[in-house]
Amino acid sequence: MEFTRKNSRQLLSKIATNDGHGENSPYFDGWKAFDSNPFHPTQNPHGVIQMGLAENQLCFDLIKKWILENPDASICTAEGIDKFRDIAIFQDYHGLKEFREGVAKFMGRVGGNRVTFDPNRIVMSGGATGANETVMFCLADPGDAFLVPSPYYAGFARDLRWRTGLDIVPVDCKSSNNFRITRAALEEAYEKAQKSNINVKGVIIANPSNPLGTVLDKETTRSLVSFINDKSIHLVCDEIYAATVFGSPRFISIAEIIQDMDCDRDLIHIVYSLSKDMGFPGFRVGIVYSFNDDVMNCARKMSSFGLVSSQTQFLLAAMLNDEEFVGNFLRESSKRLAKRHNVFTKGLERVGISSLKSHAGLFFWMDMRPLLKEQTVKAEIELWRVIINKVKLNVSPGSSFQCSEPGWFRVCFANMDDETVEVALERIRDFVLQGKEKNHASEKSKHWKNQNLRLSFSSSRLYDESLMSPHMMSPHSPIPRSPLVRARN
Repeated sequence: MEFTRKNSRQLLSKIATNDGHGENSPYFDGWKAFDSNPFHPTQNPHGVIQMGLAENQLCFDLIKKWILENPDASICTAEGIDKFRDIAIFQDYHGLKEFREGVAKFMGRVGGNRVTFDPNRIVMSGGATGANETVMFCLADPGDAFLVPSPYYAGFARDLRWRTGLDIVPVDCKSSNNFRITRAALEEAYEKAQKSNINVKGVIIANPSNPLGTVLDKETTRSLVSFINDKSIHLVCDEIYAATVFGSPRFISIAEIIQDMDCDRDLIHIVYSLSKDMGFPGFRVGIVYSFNDDVMNCARKMSSFGLVSSQTQFLLAAMLNDEEFVGNFLRESSKRLAKRHNVFTKGLERVGISSLKSHAGLFFWMDMRPLLKEQTVKAEIELWRVIINKVKLNVSPGSSFQCSEPGWFRVCFANMDDETVEVALERIRDFVLQGKEKNHASEKSKHWKNQNLRLSFSSSRLYDESLMSPHMMSPHSPIPRSPLVRARN
């Protein structure tokens, strides 16, 4: 009998054969374009510049200096070799005591020491991706759903849905109020889900926001707590960008908010990581912190599937418990992020490109709506293809983040050096100015037409359909579009 690929796929699980992991989103098509043609200032100066990677590379000099000054923090040095055996042998899934203490202390420091985190409630996971999925496994069953204010992190569809069988119910937020999360929008999304017989188990938010780069104010956060408390559903707060704030208002952890609120704390859960705040995504340090004992105990058992290596714990325990280093790192990181954010946003303003006012994260939310030929997702994707294929910049279109308004793009700014920043800005400026010149020439030759023509960069001369094959795998996890139940505010 001749076996075909179709026959072999029938022998696999639904997870192995479905598209829930996703590979056809523009978010990851951009990654493929970069992976196949990466920019290098001398070896490939016309390559694609990676502006779709939310990574903090601005303070590695501080990290390097600390490591050189603390060689005993590594078990692979002459100074630390005596600890090798103790760290290399079996460690249970509670984690090293010093590591949990260091993480708890760091989380408190990031929040201004206004709340104390209990080291015994620190549960490890393989990055924030693993932490978010672990929380979903603890809180919901296949077929249940979580409300997620949009635009939201593109990877949530993968993290929350793929293996858990959950659904996402987007809550549309609008630029008219700076994408603020309102009680009315939450209520509408909840009611629509109920009418569709969808069992809503909770709300998950990212604060600071990815992709907006904004921070929730106290009033909005309290409103969220009141909403989930009234509905008796969970609130999961992804706080992995907590230390990337470089302006006012300050970051306020949900742990601080509930200190003076009359609410059911068993419904409150935090996801944290060192990937963004410290710039350590390769270390895969994810944290689940729940005020619910049952969730904490279940998450700790599940952490066996995604522990942080004891060698990494040992190094980070020494680093995070060094209060002088941590204080200096947080101050300097904030300064450098503010400077880089300002360079990018001010540079774009000079050619008429604005962005959402923000002061957190490793990115900003760029407004390209005036450049669309029409206000549709199709037009947004056409513009994005031009930016990828012709301008050679990997920026992420808003539709990848389930934004209900076409024309917004997430631009990451902390994953490159200053020279690459200048190249990226020059490319964007040239692109915009070229479009304006073409539009001006068109208006002069066709003055009898509407003088308020919208700029369009989707002409046959610019538009290029060619991207990587959808079967070309990216090293980063892709996302599908999730089933939508939308609410508007």
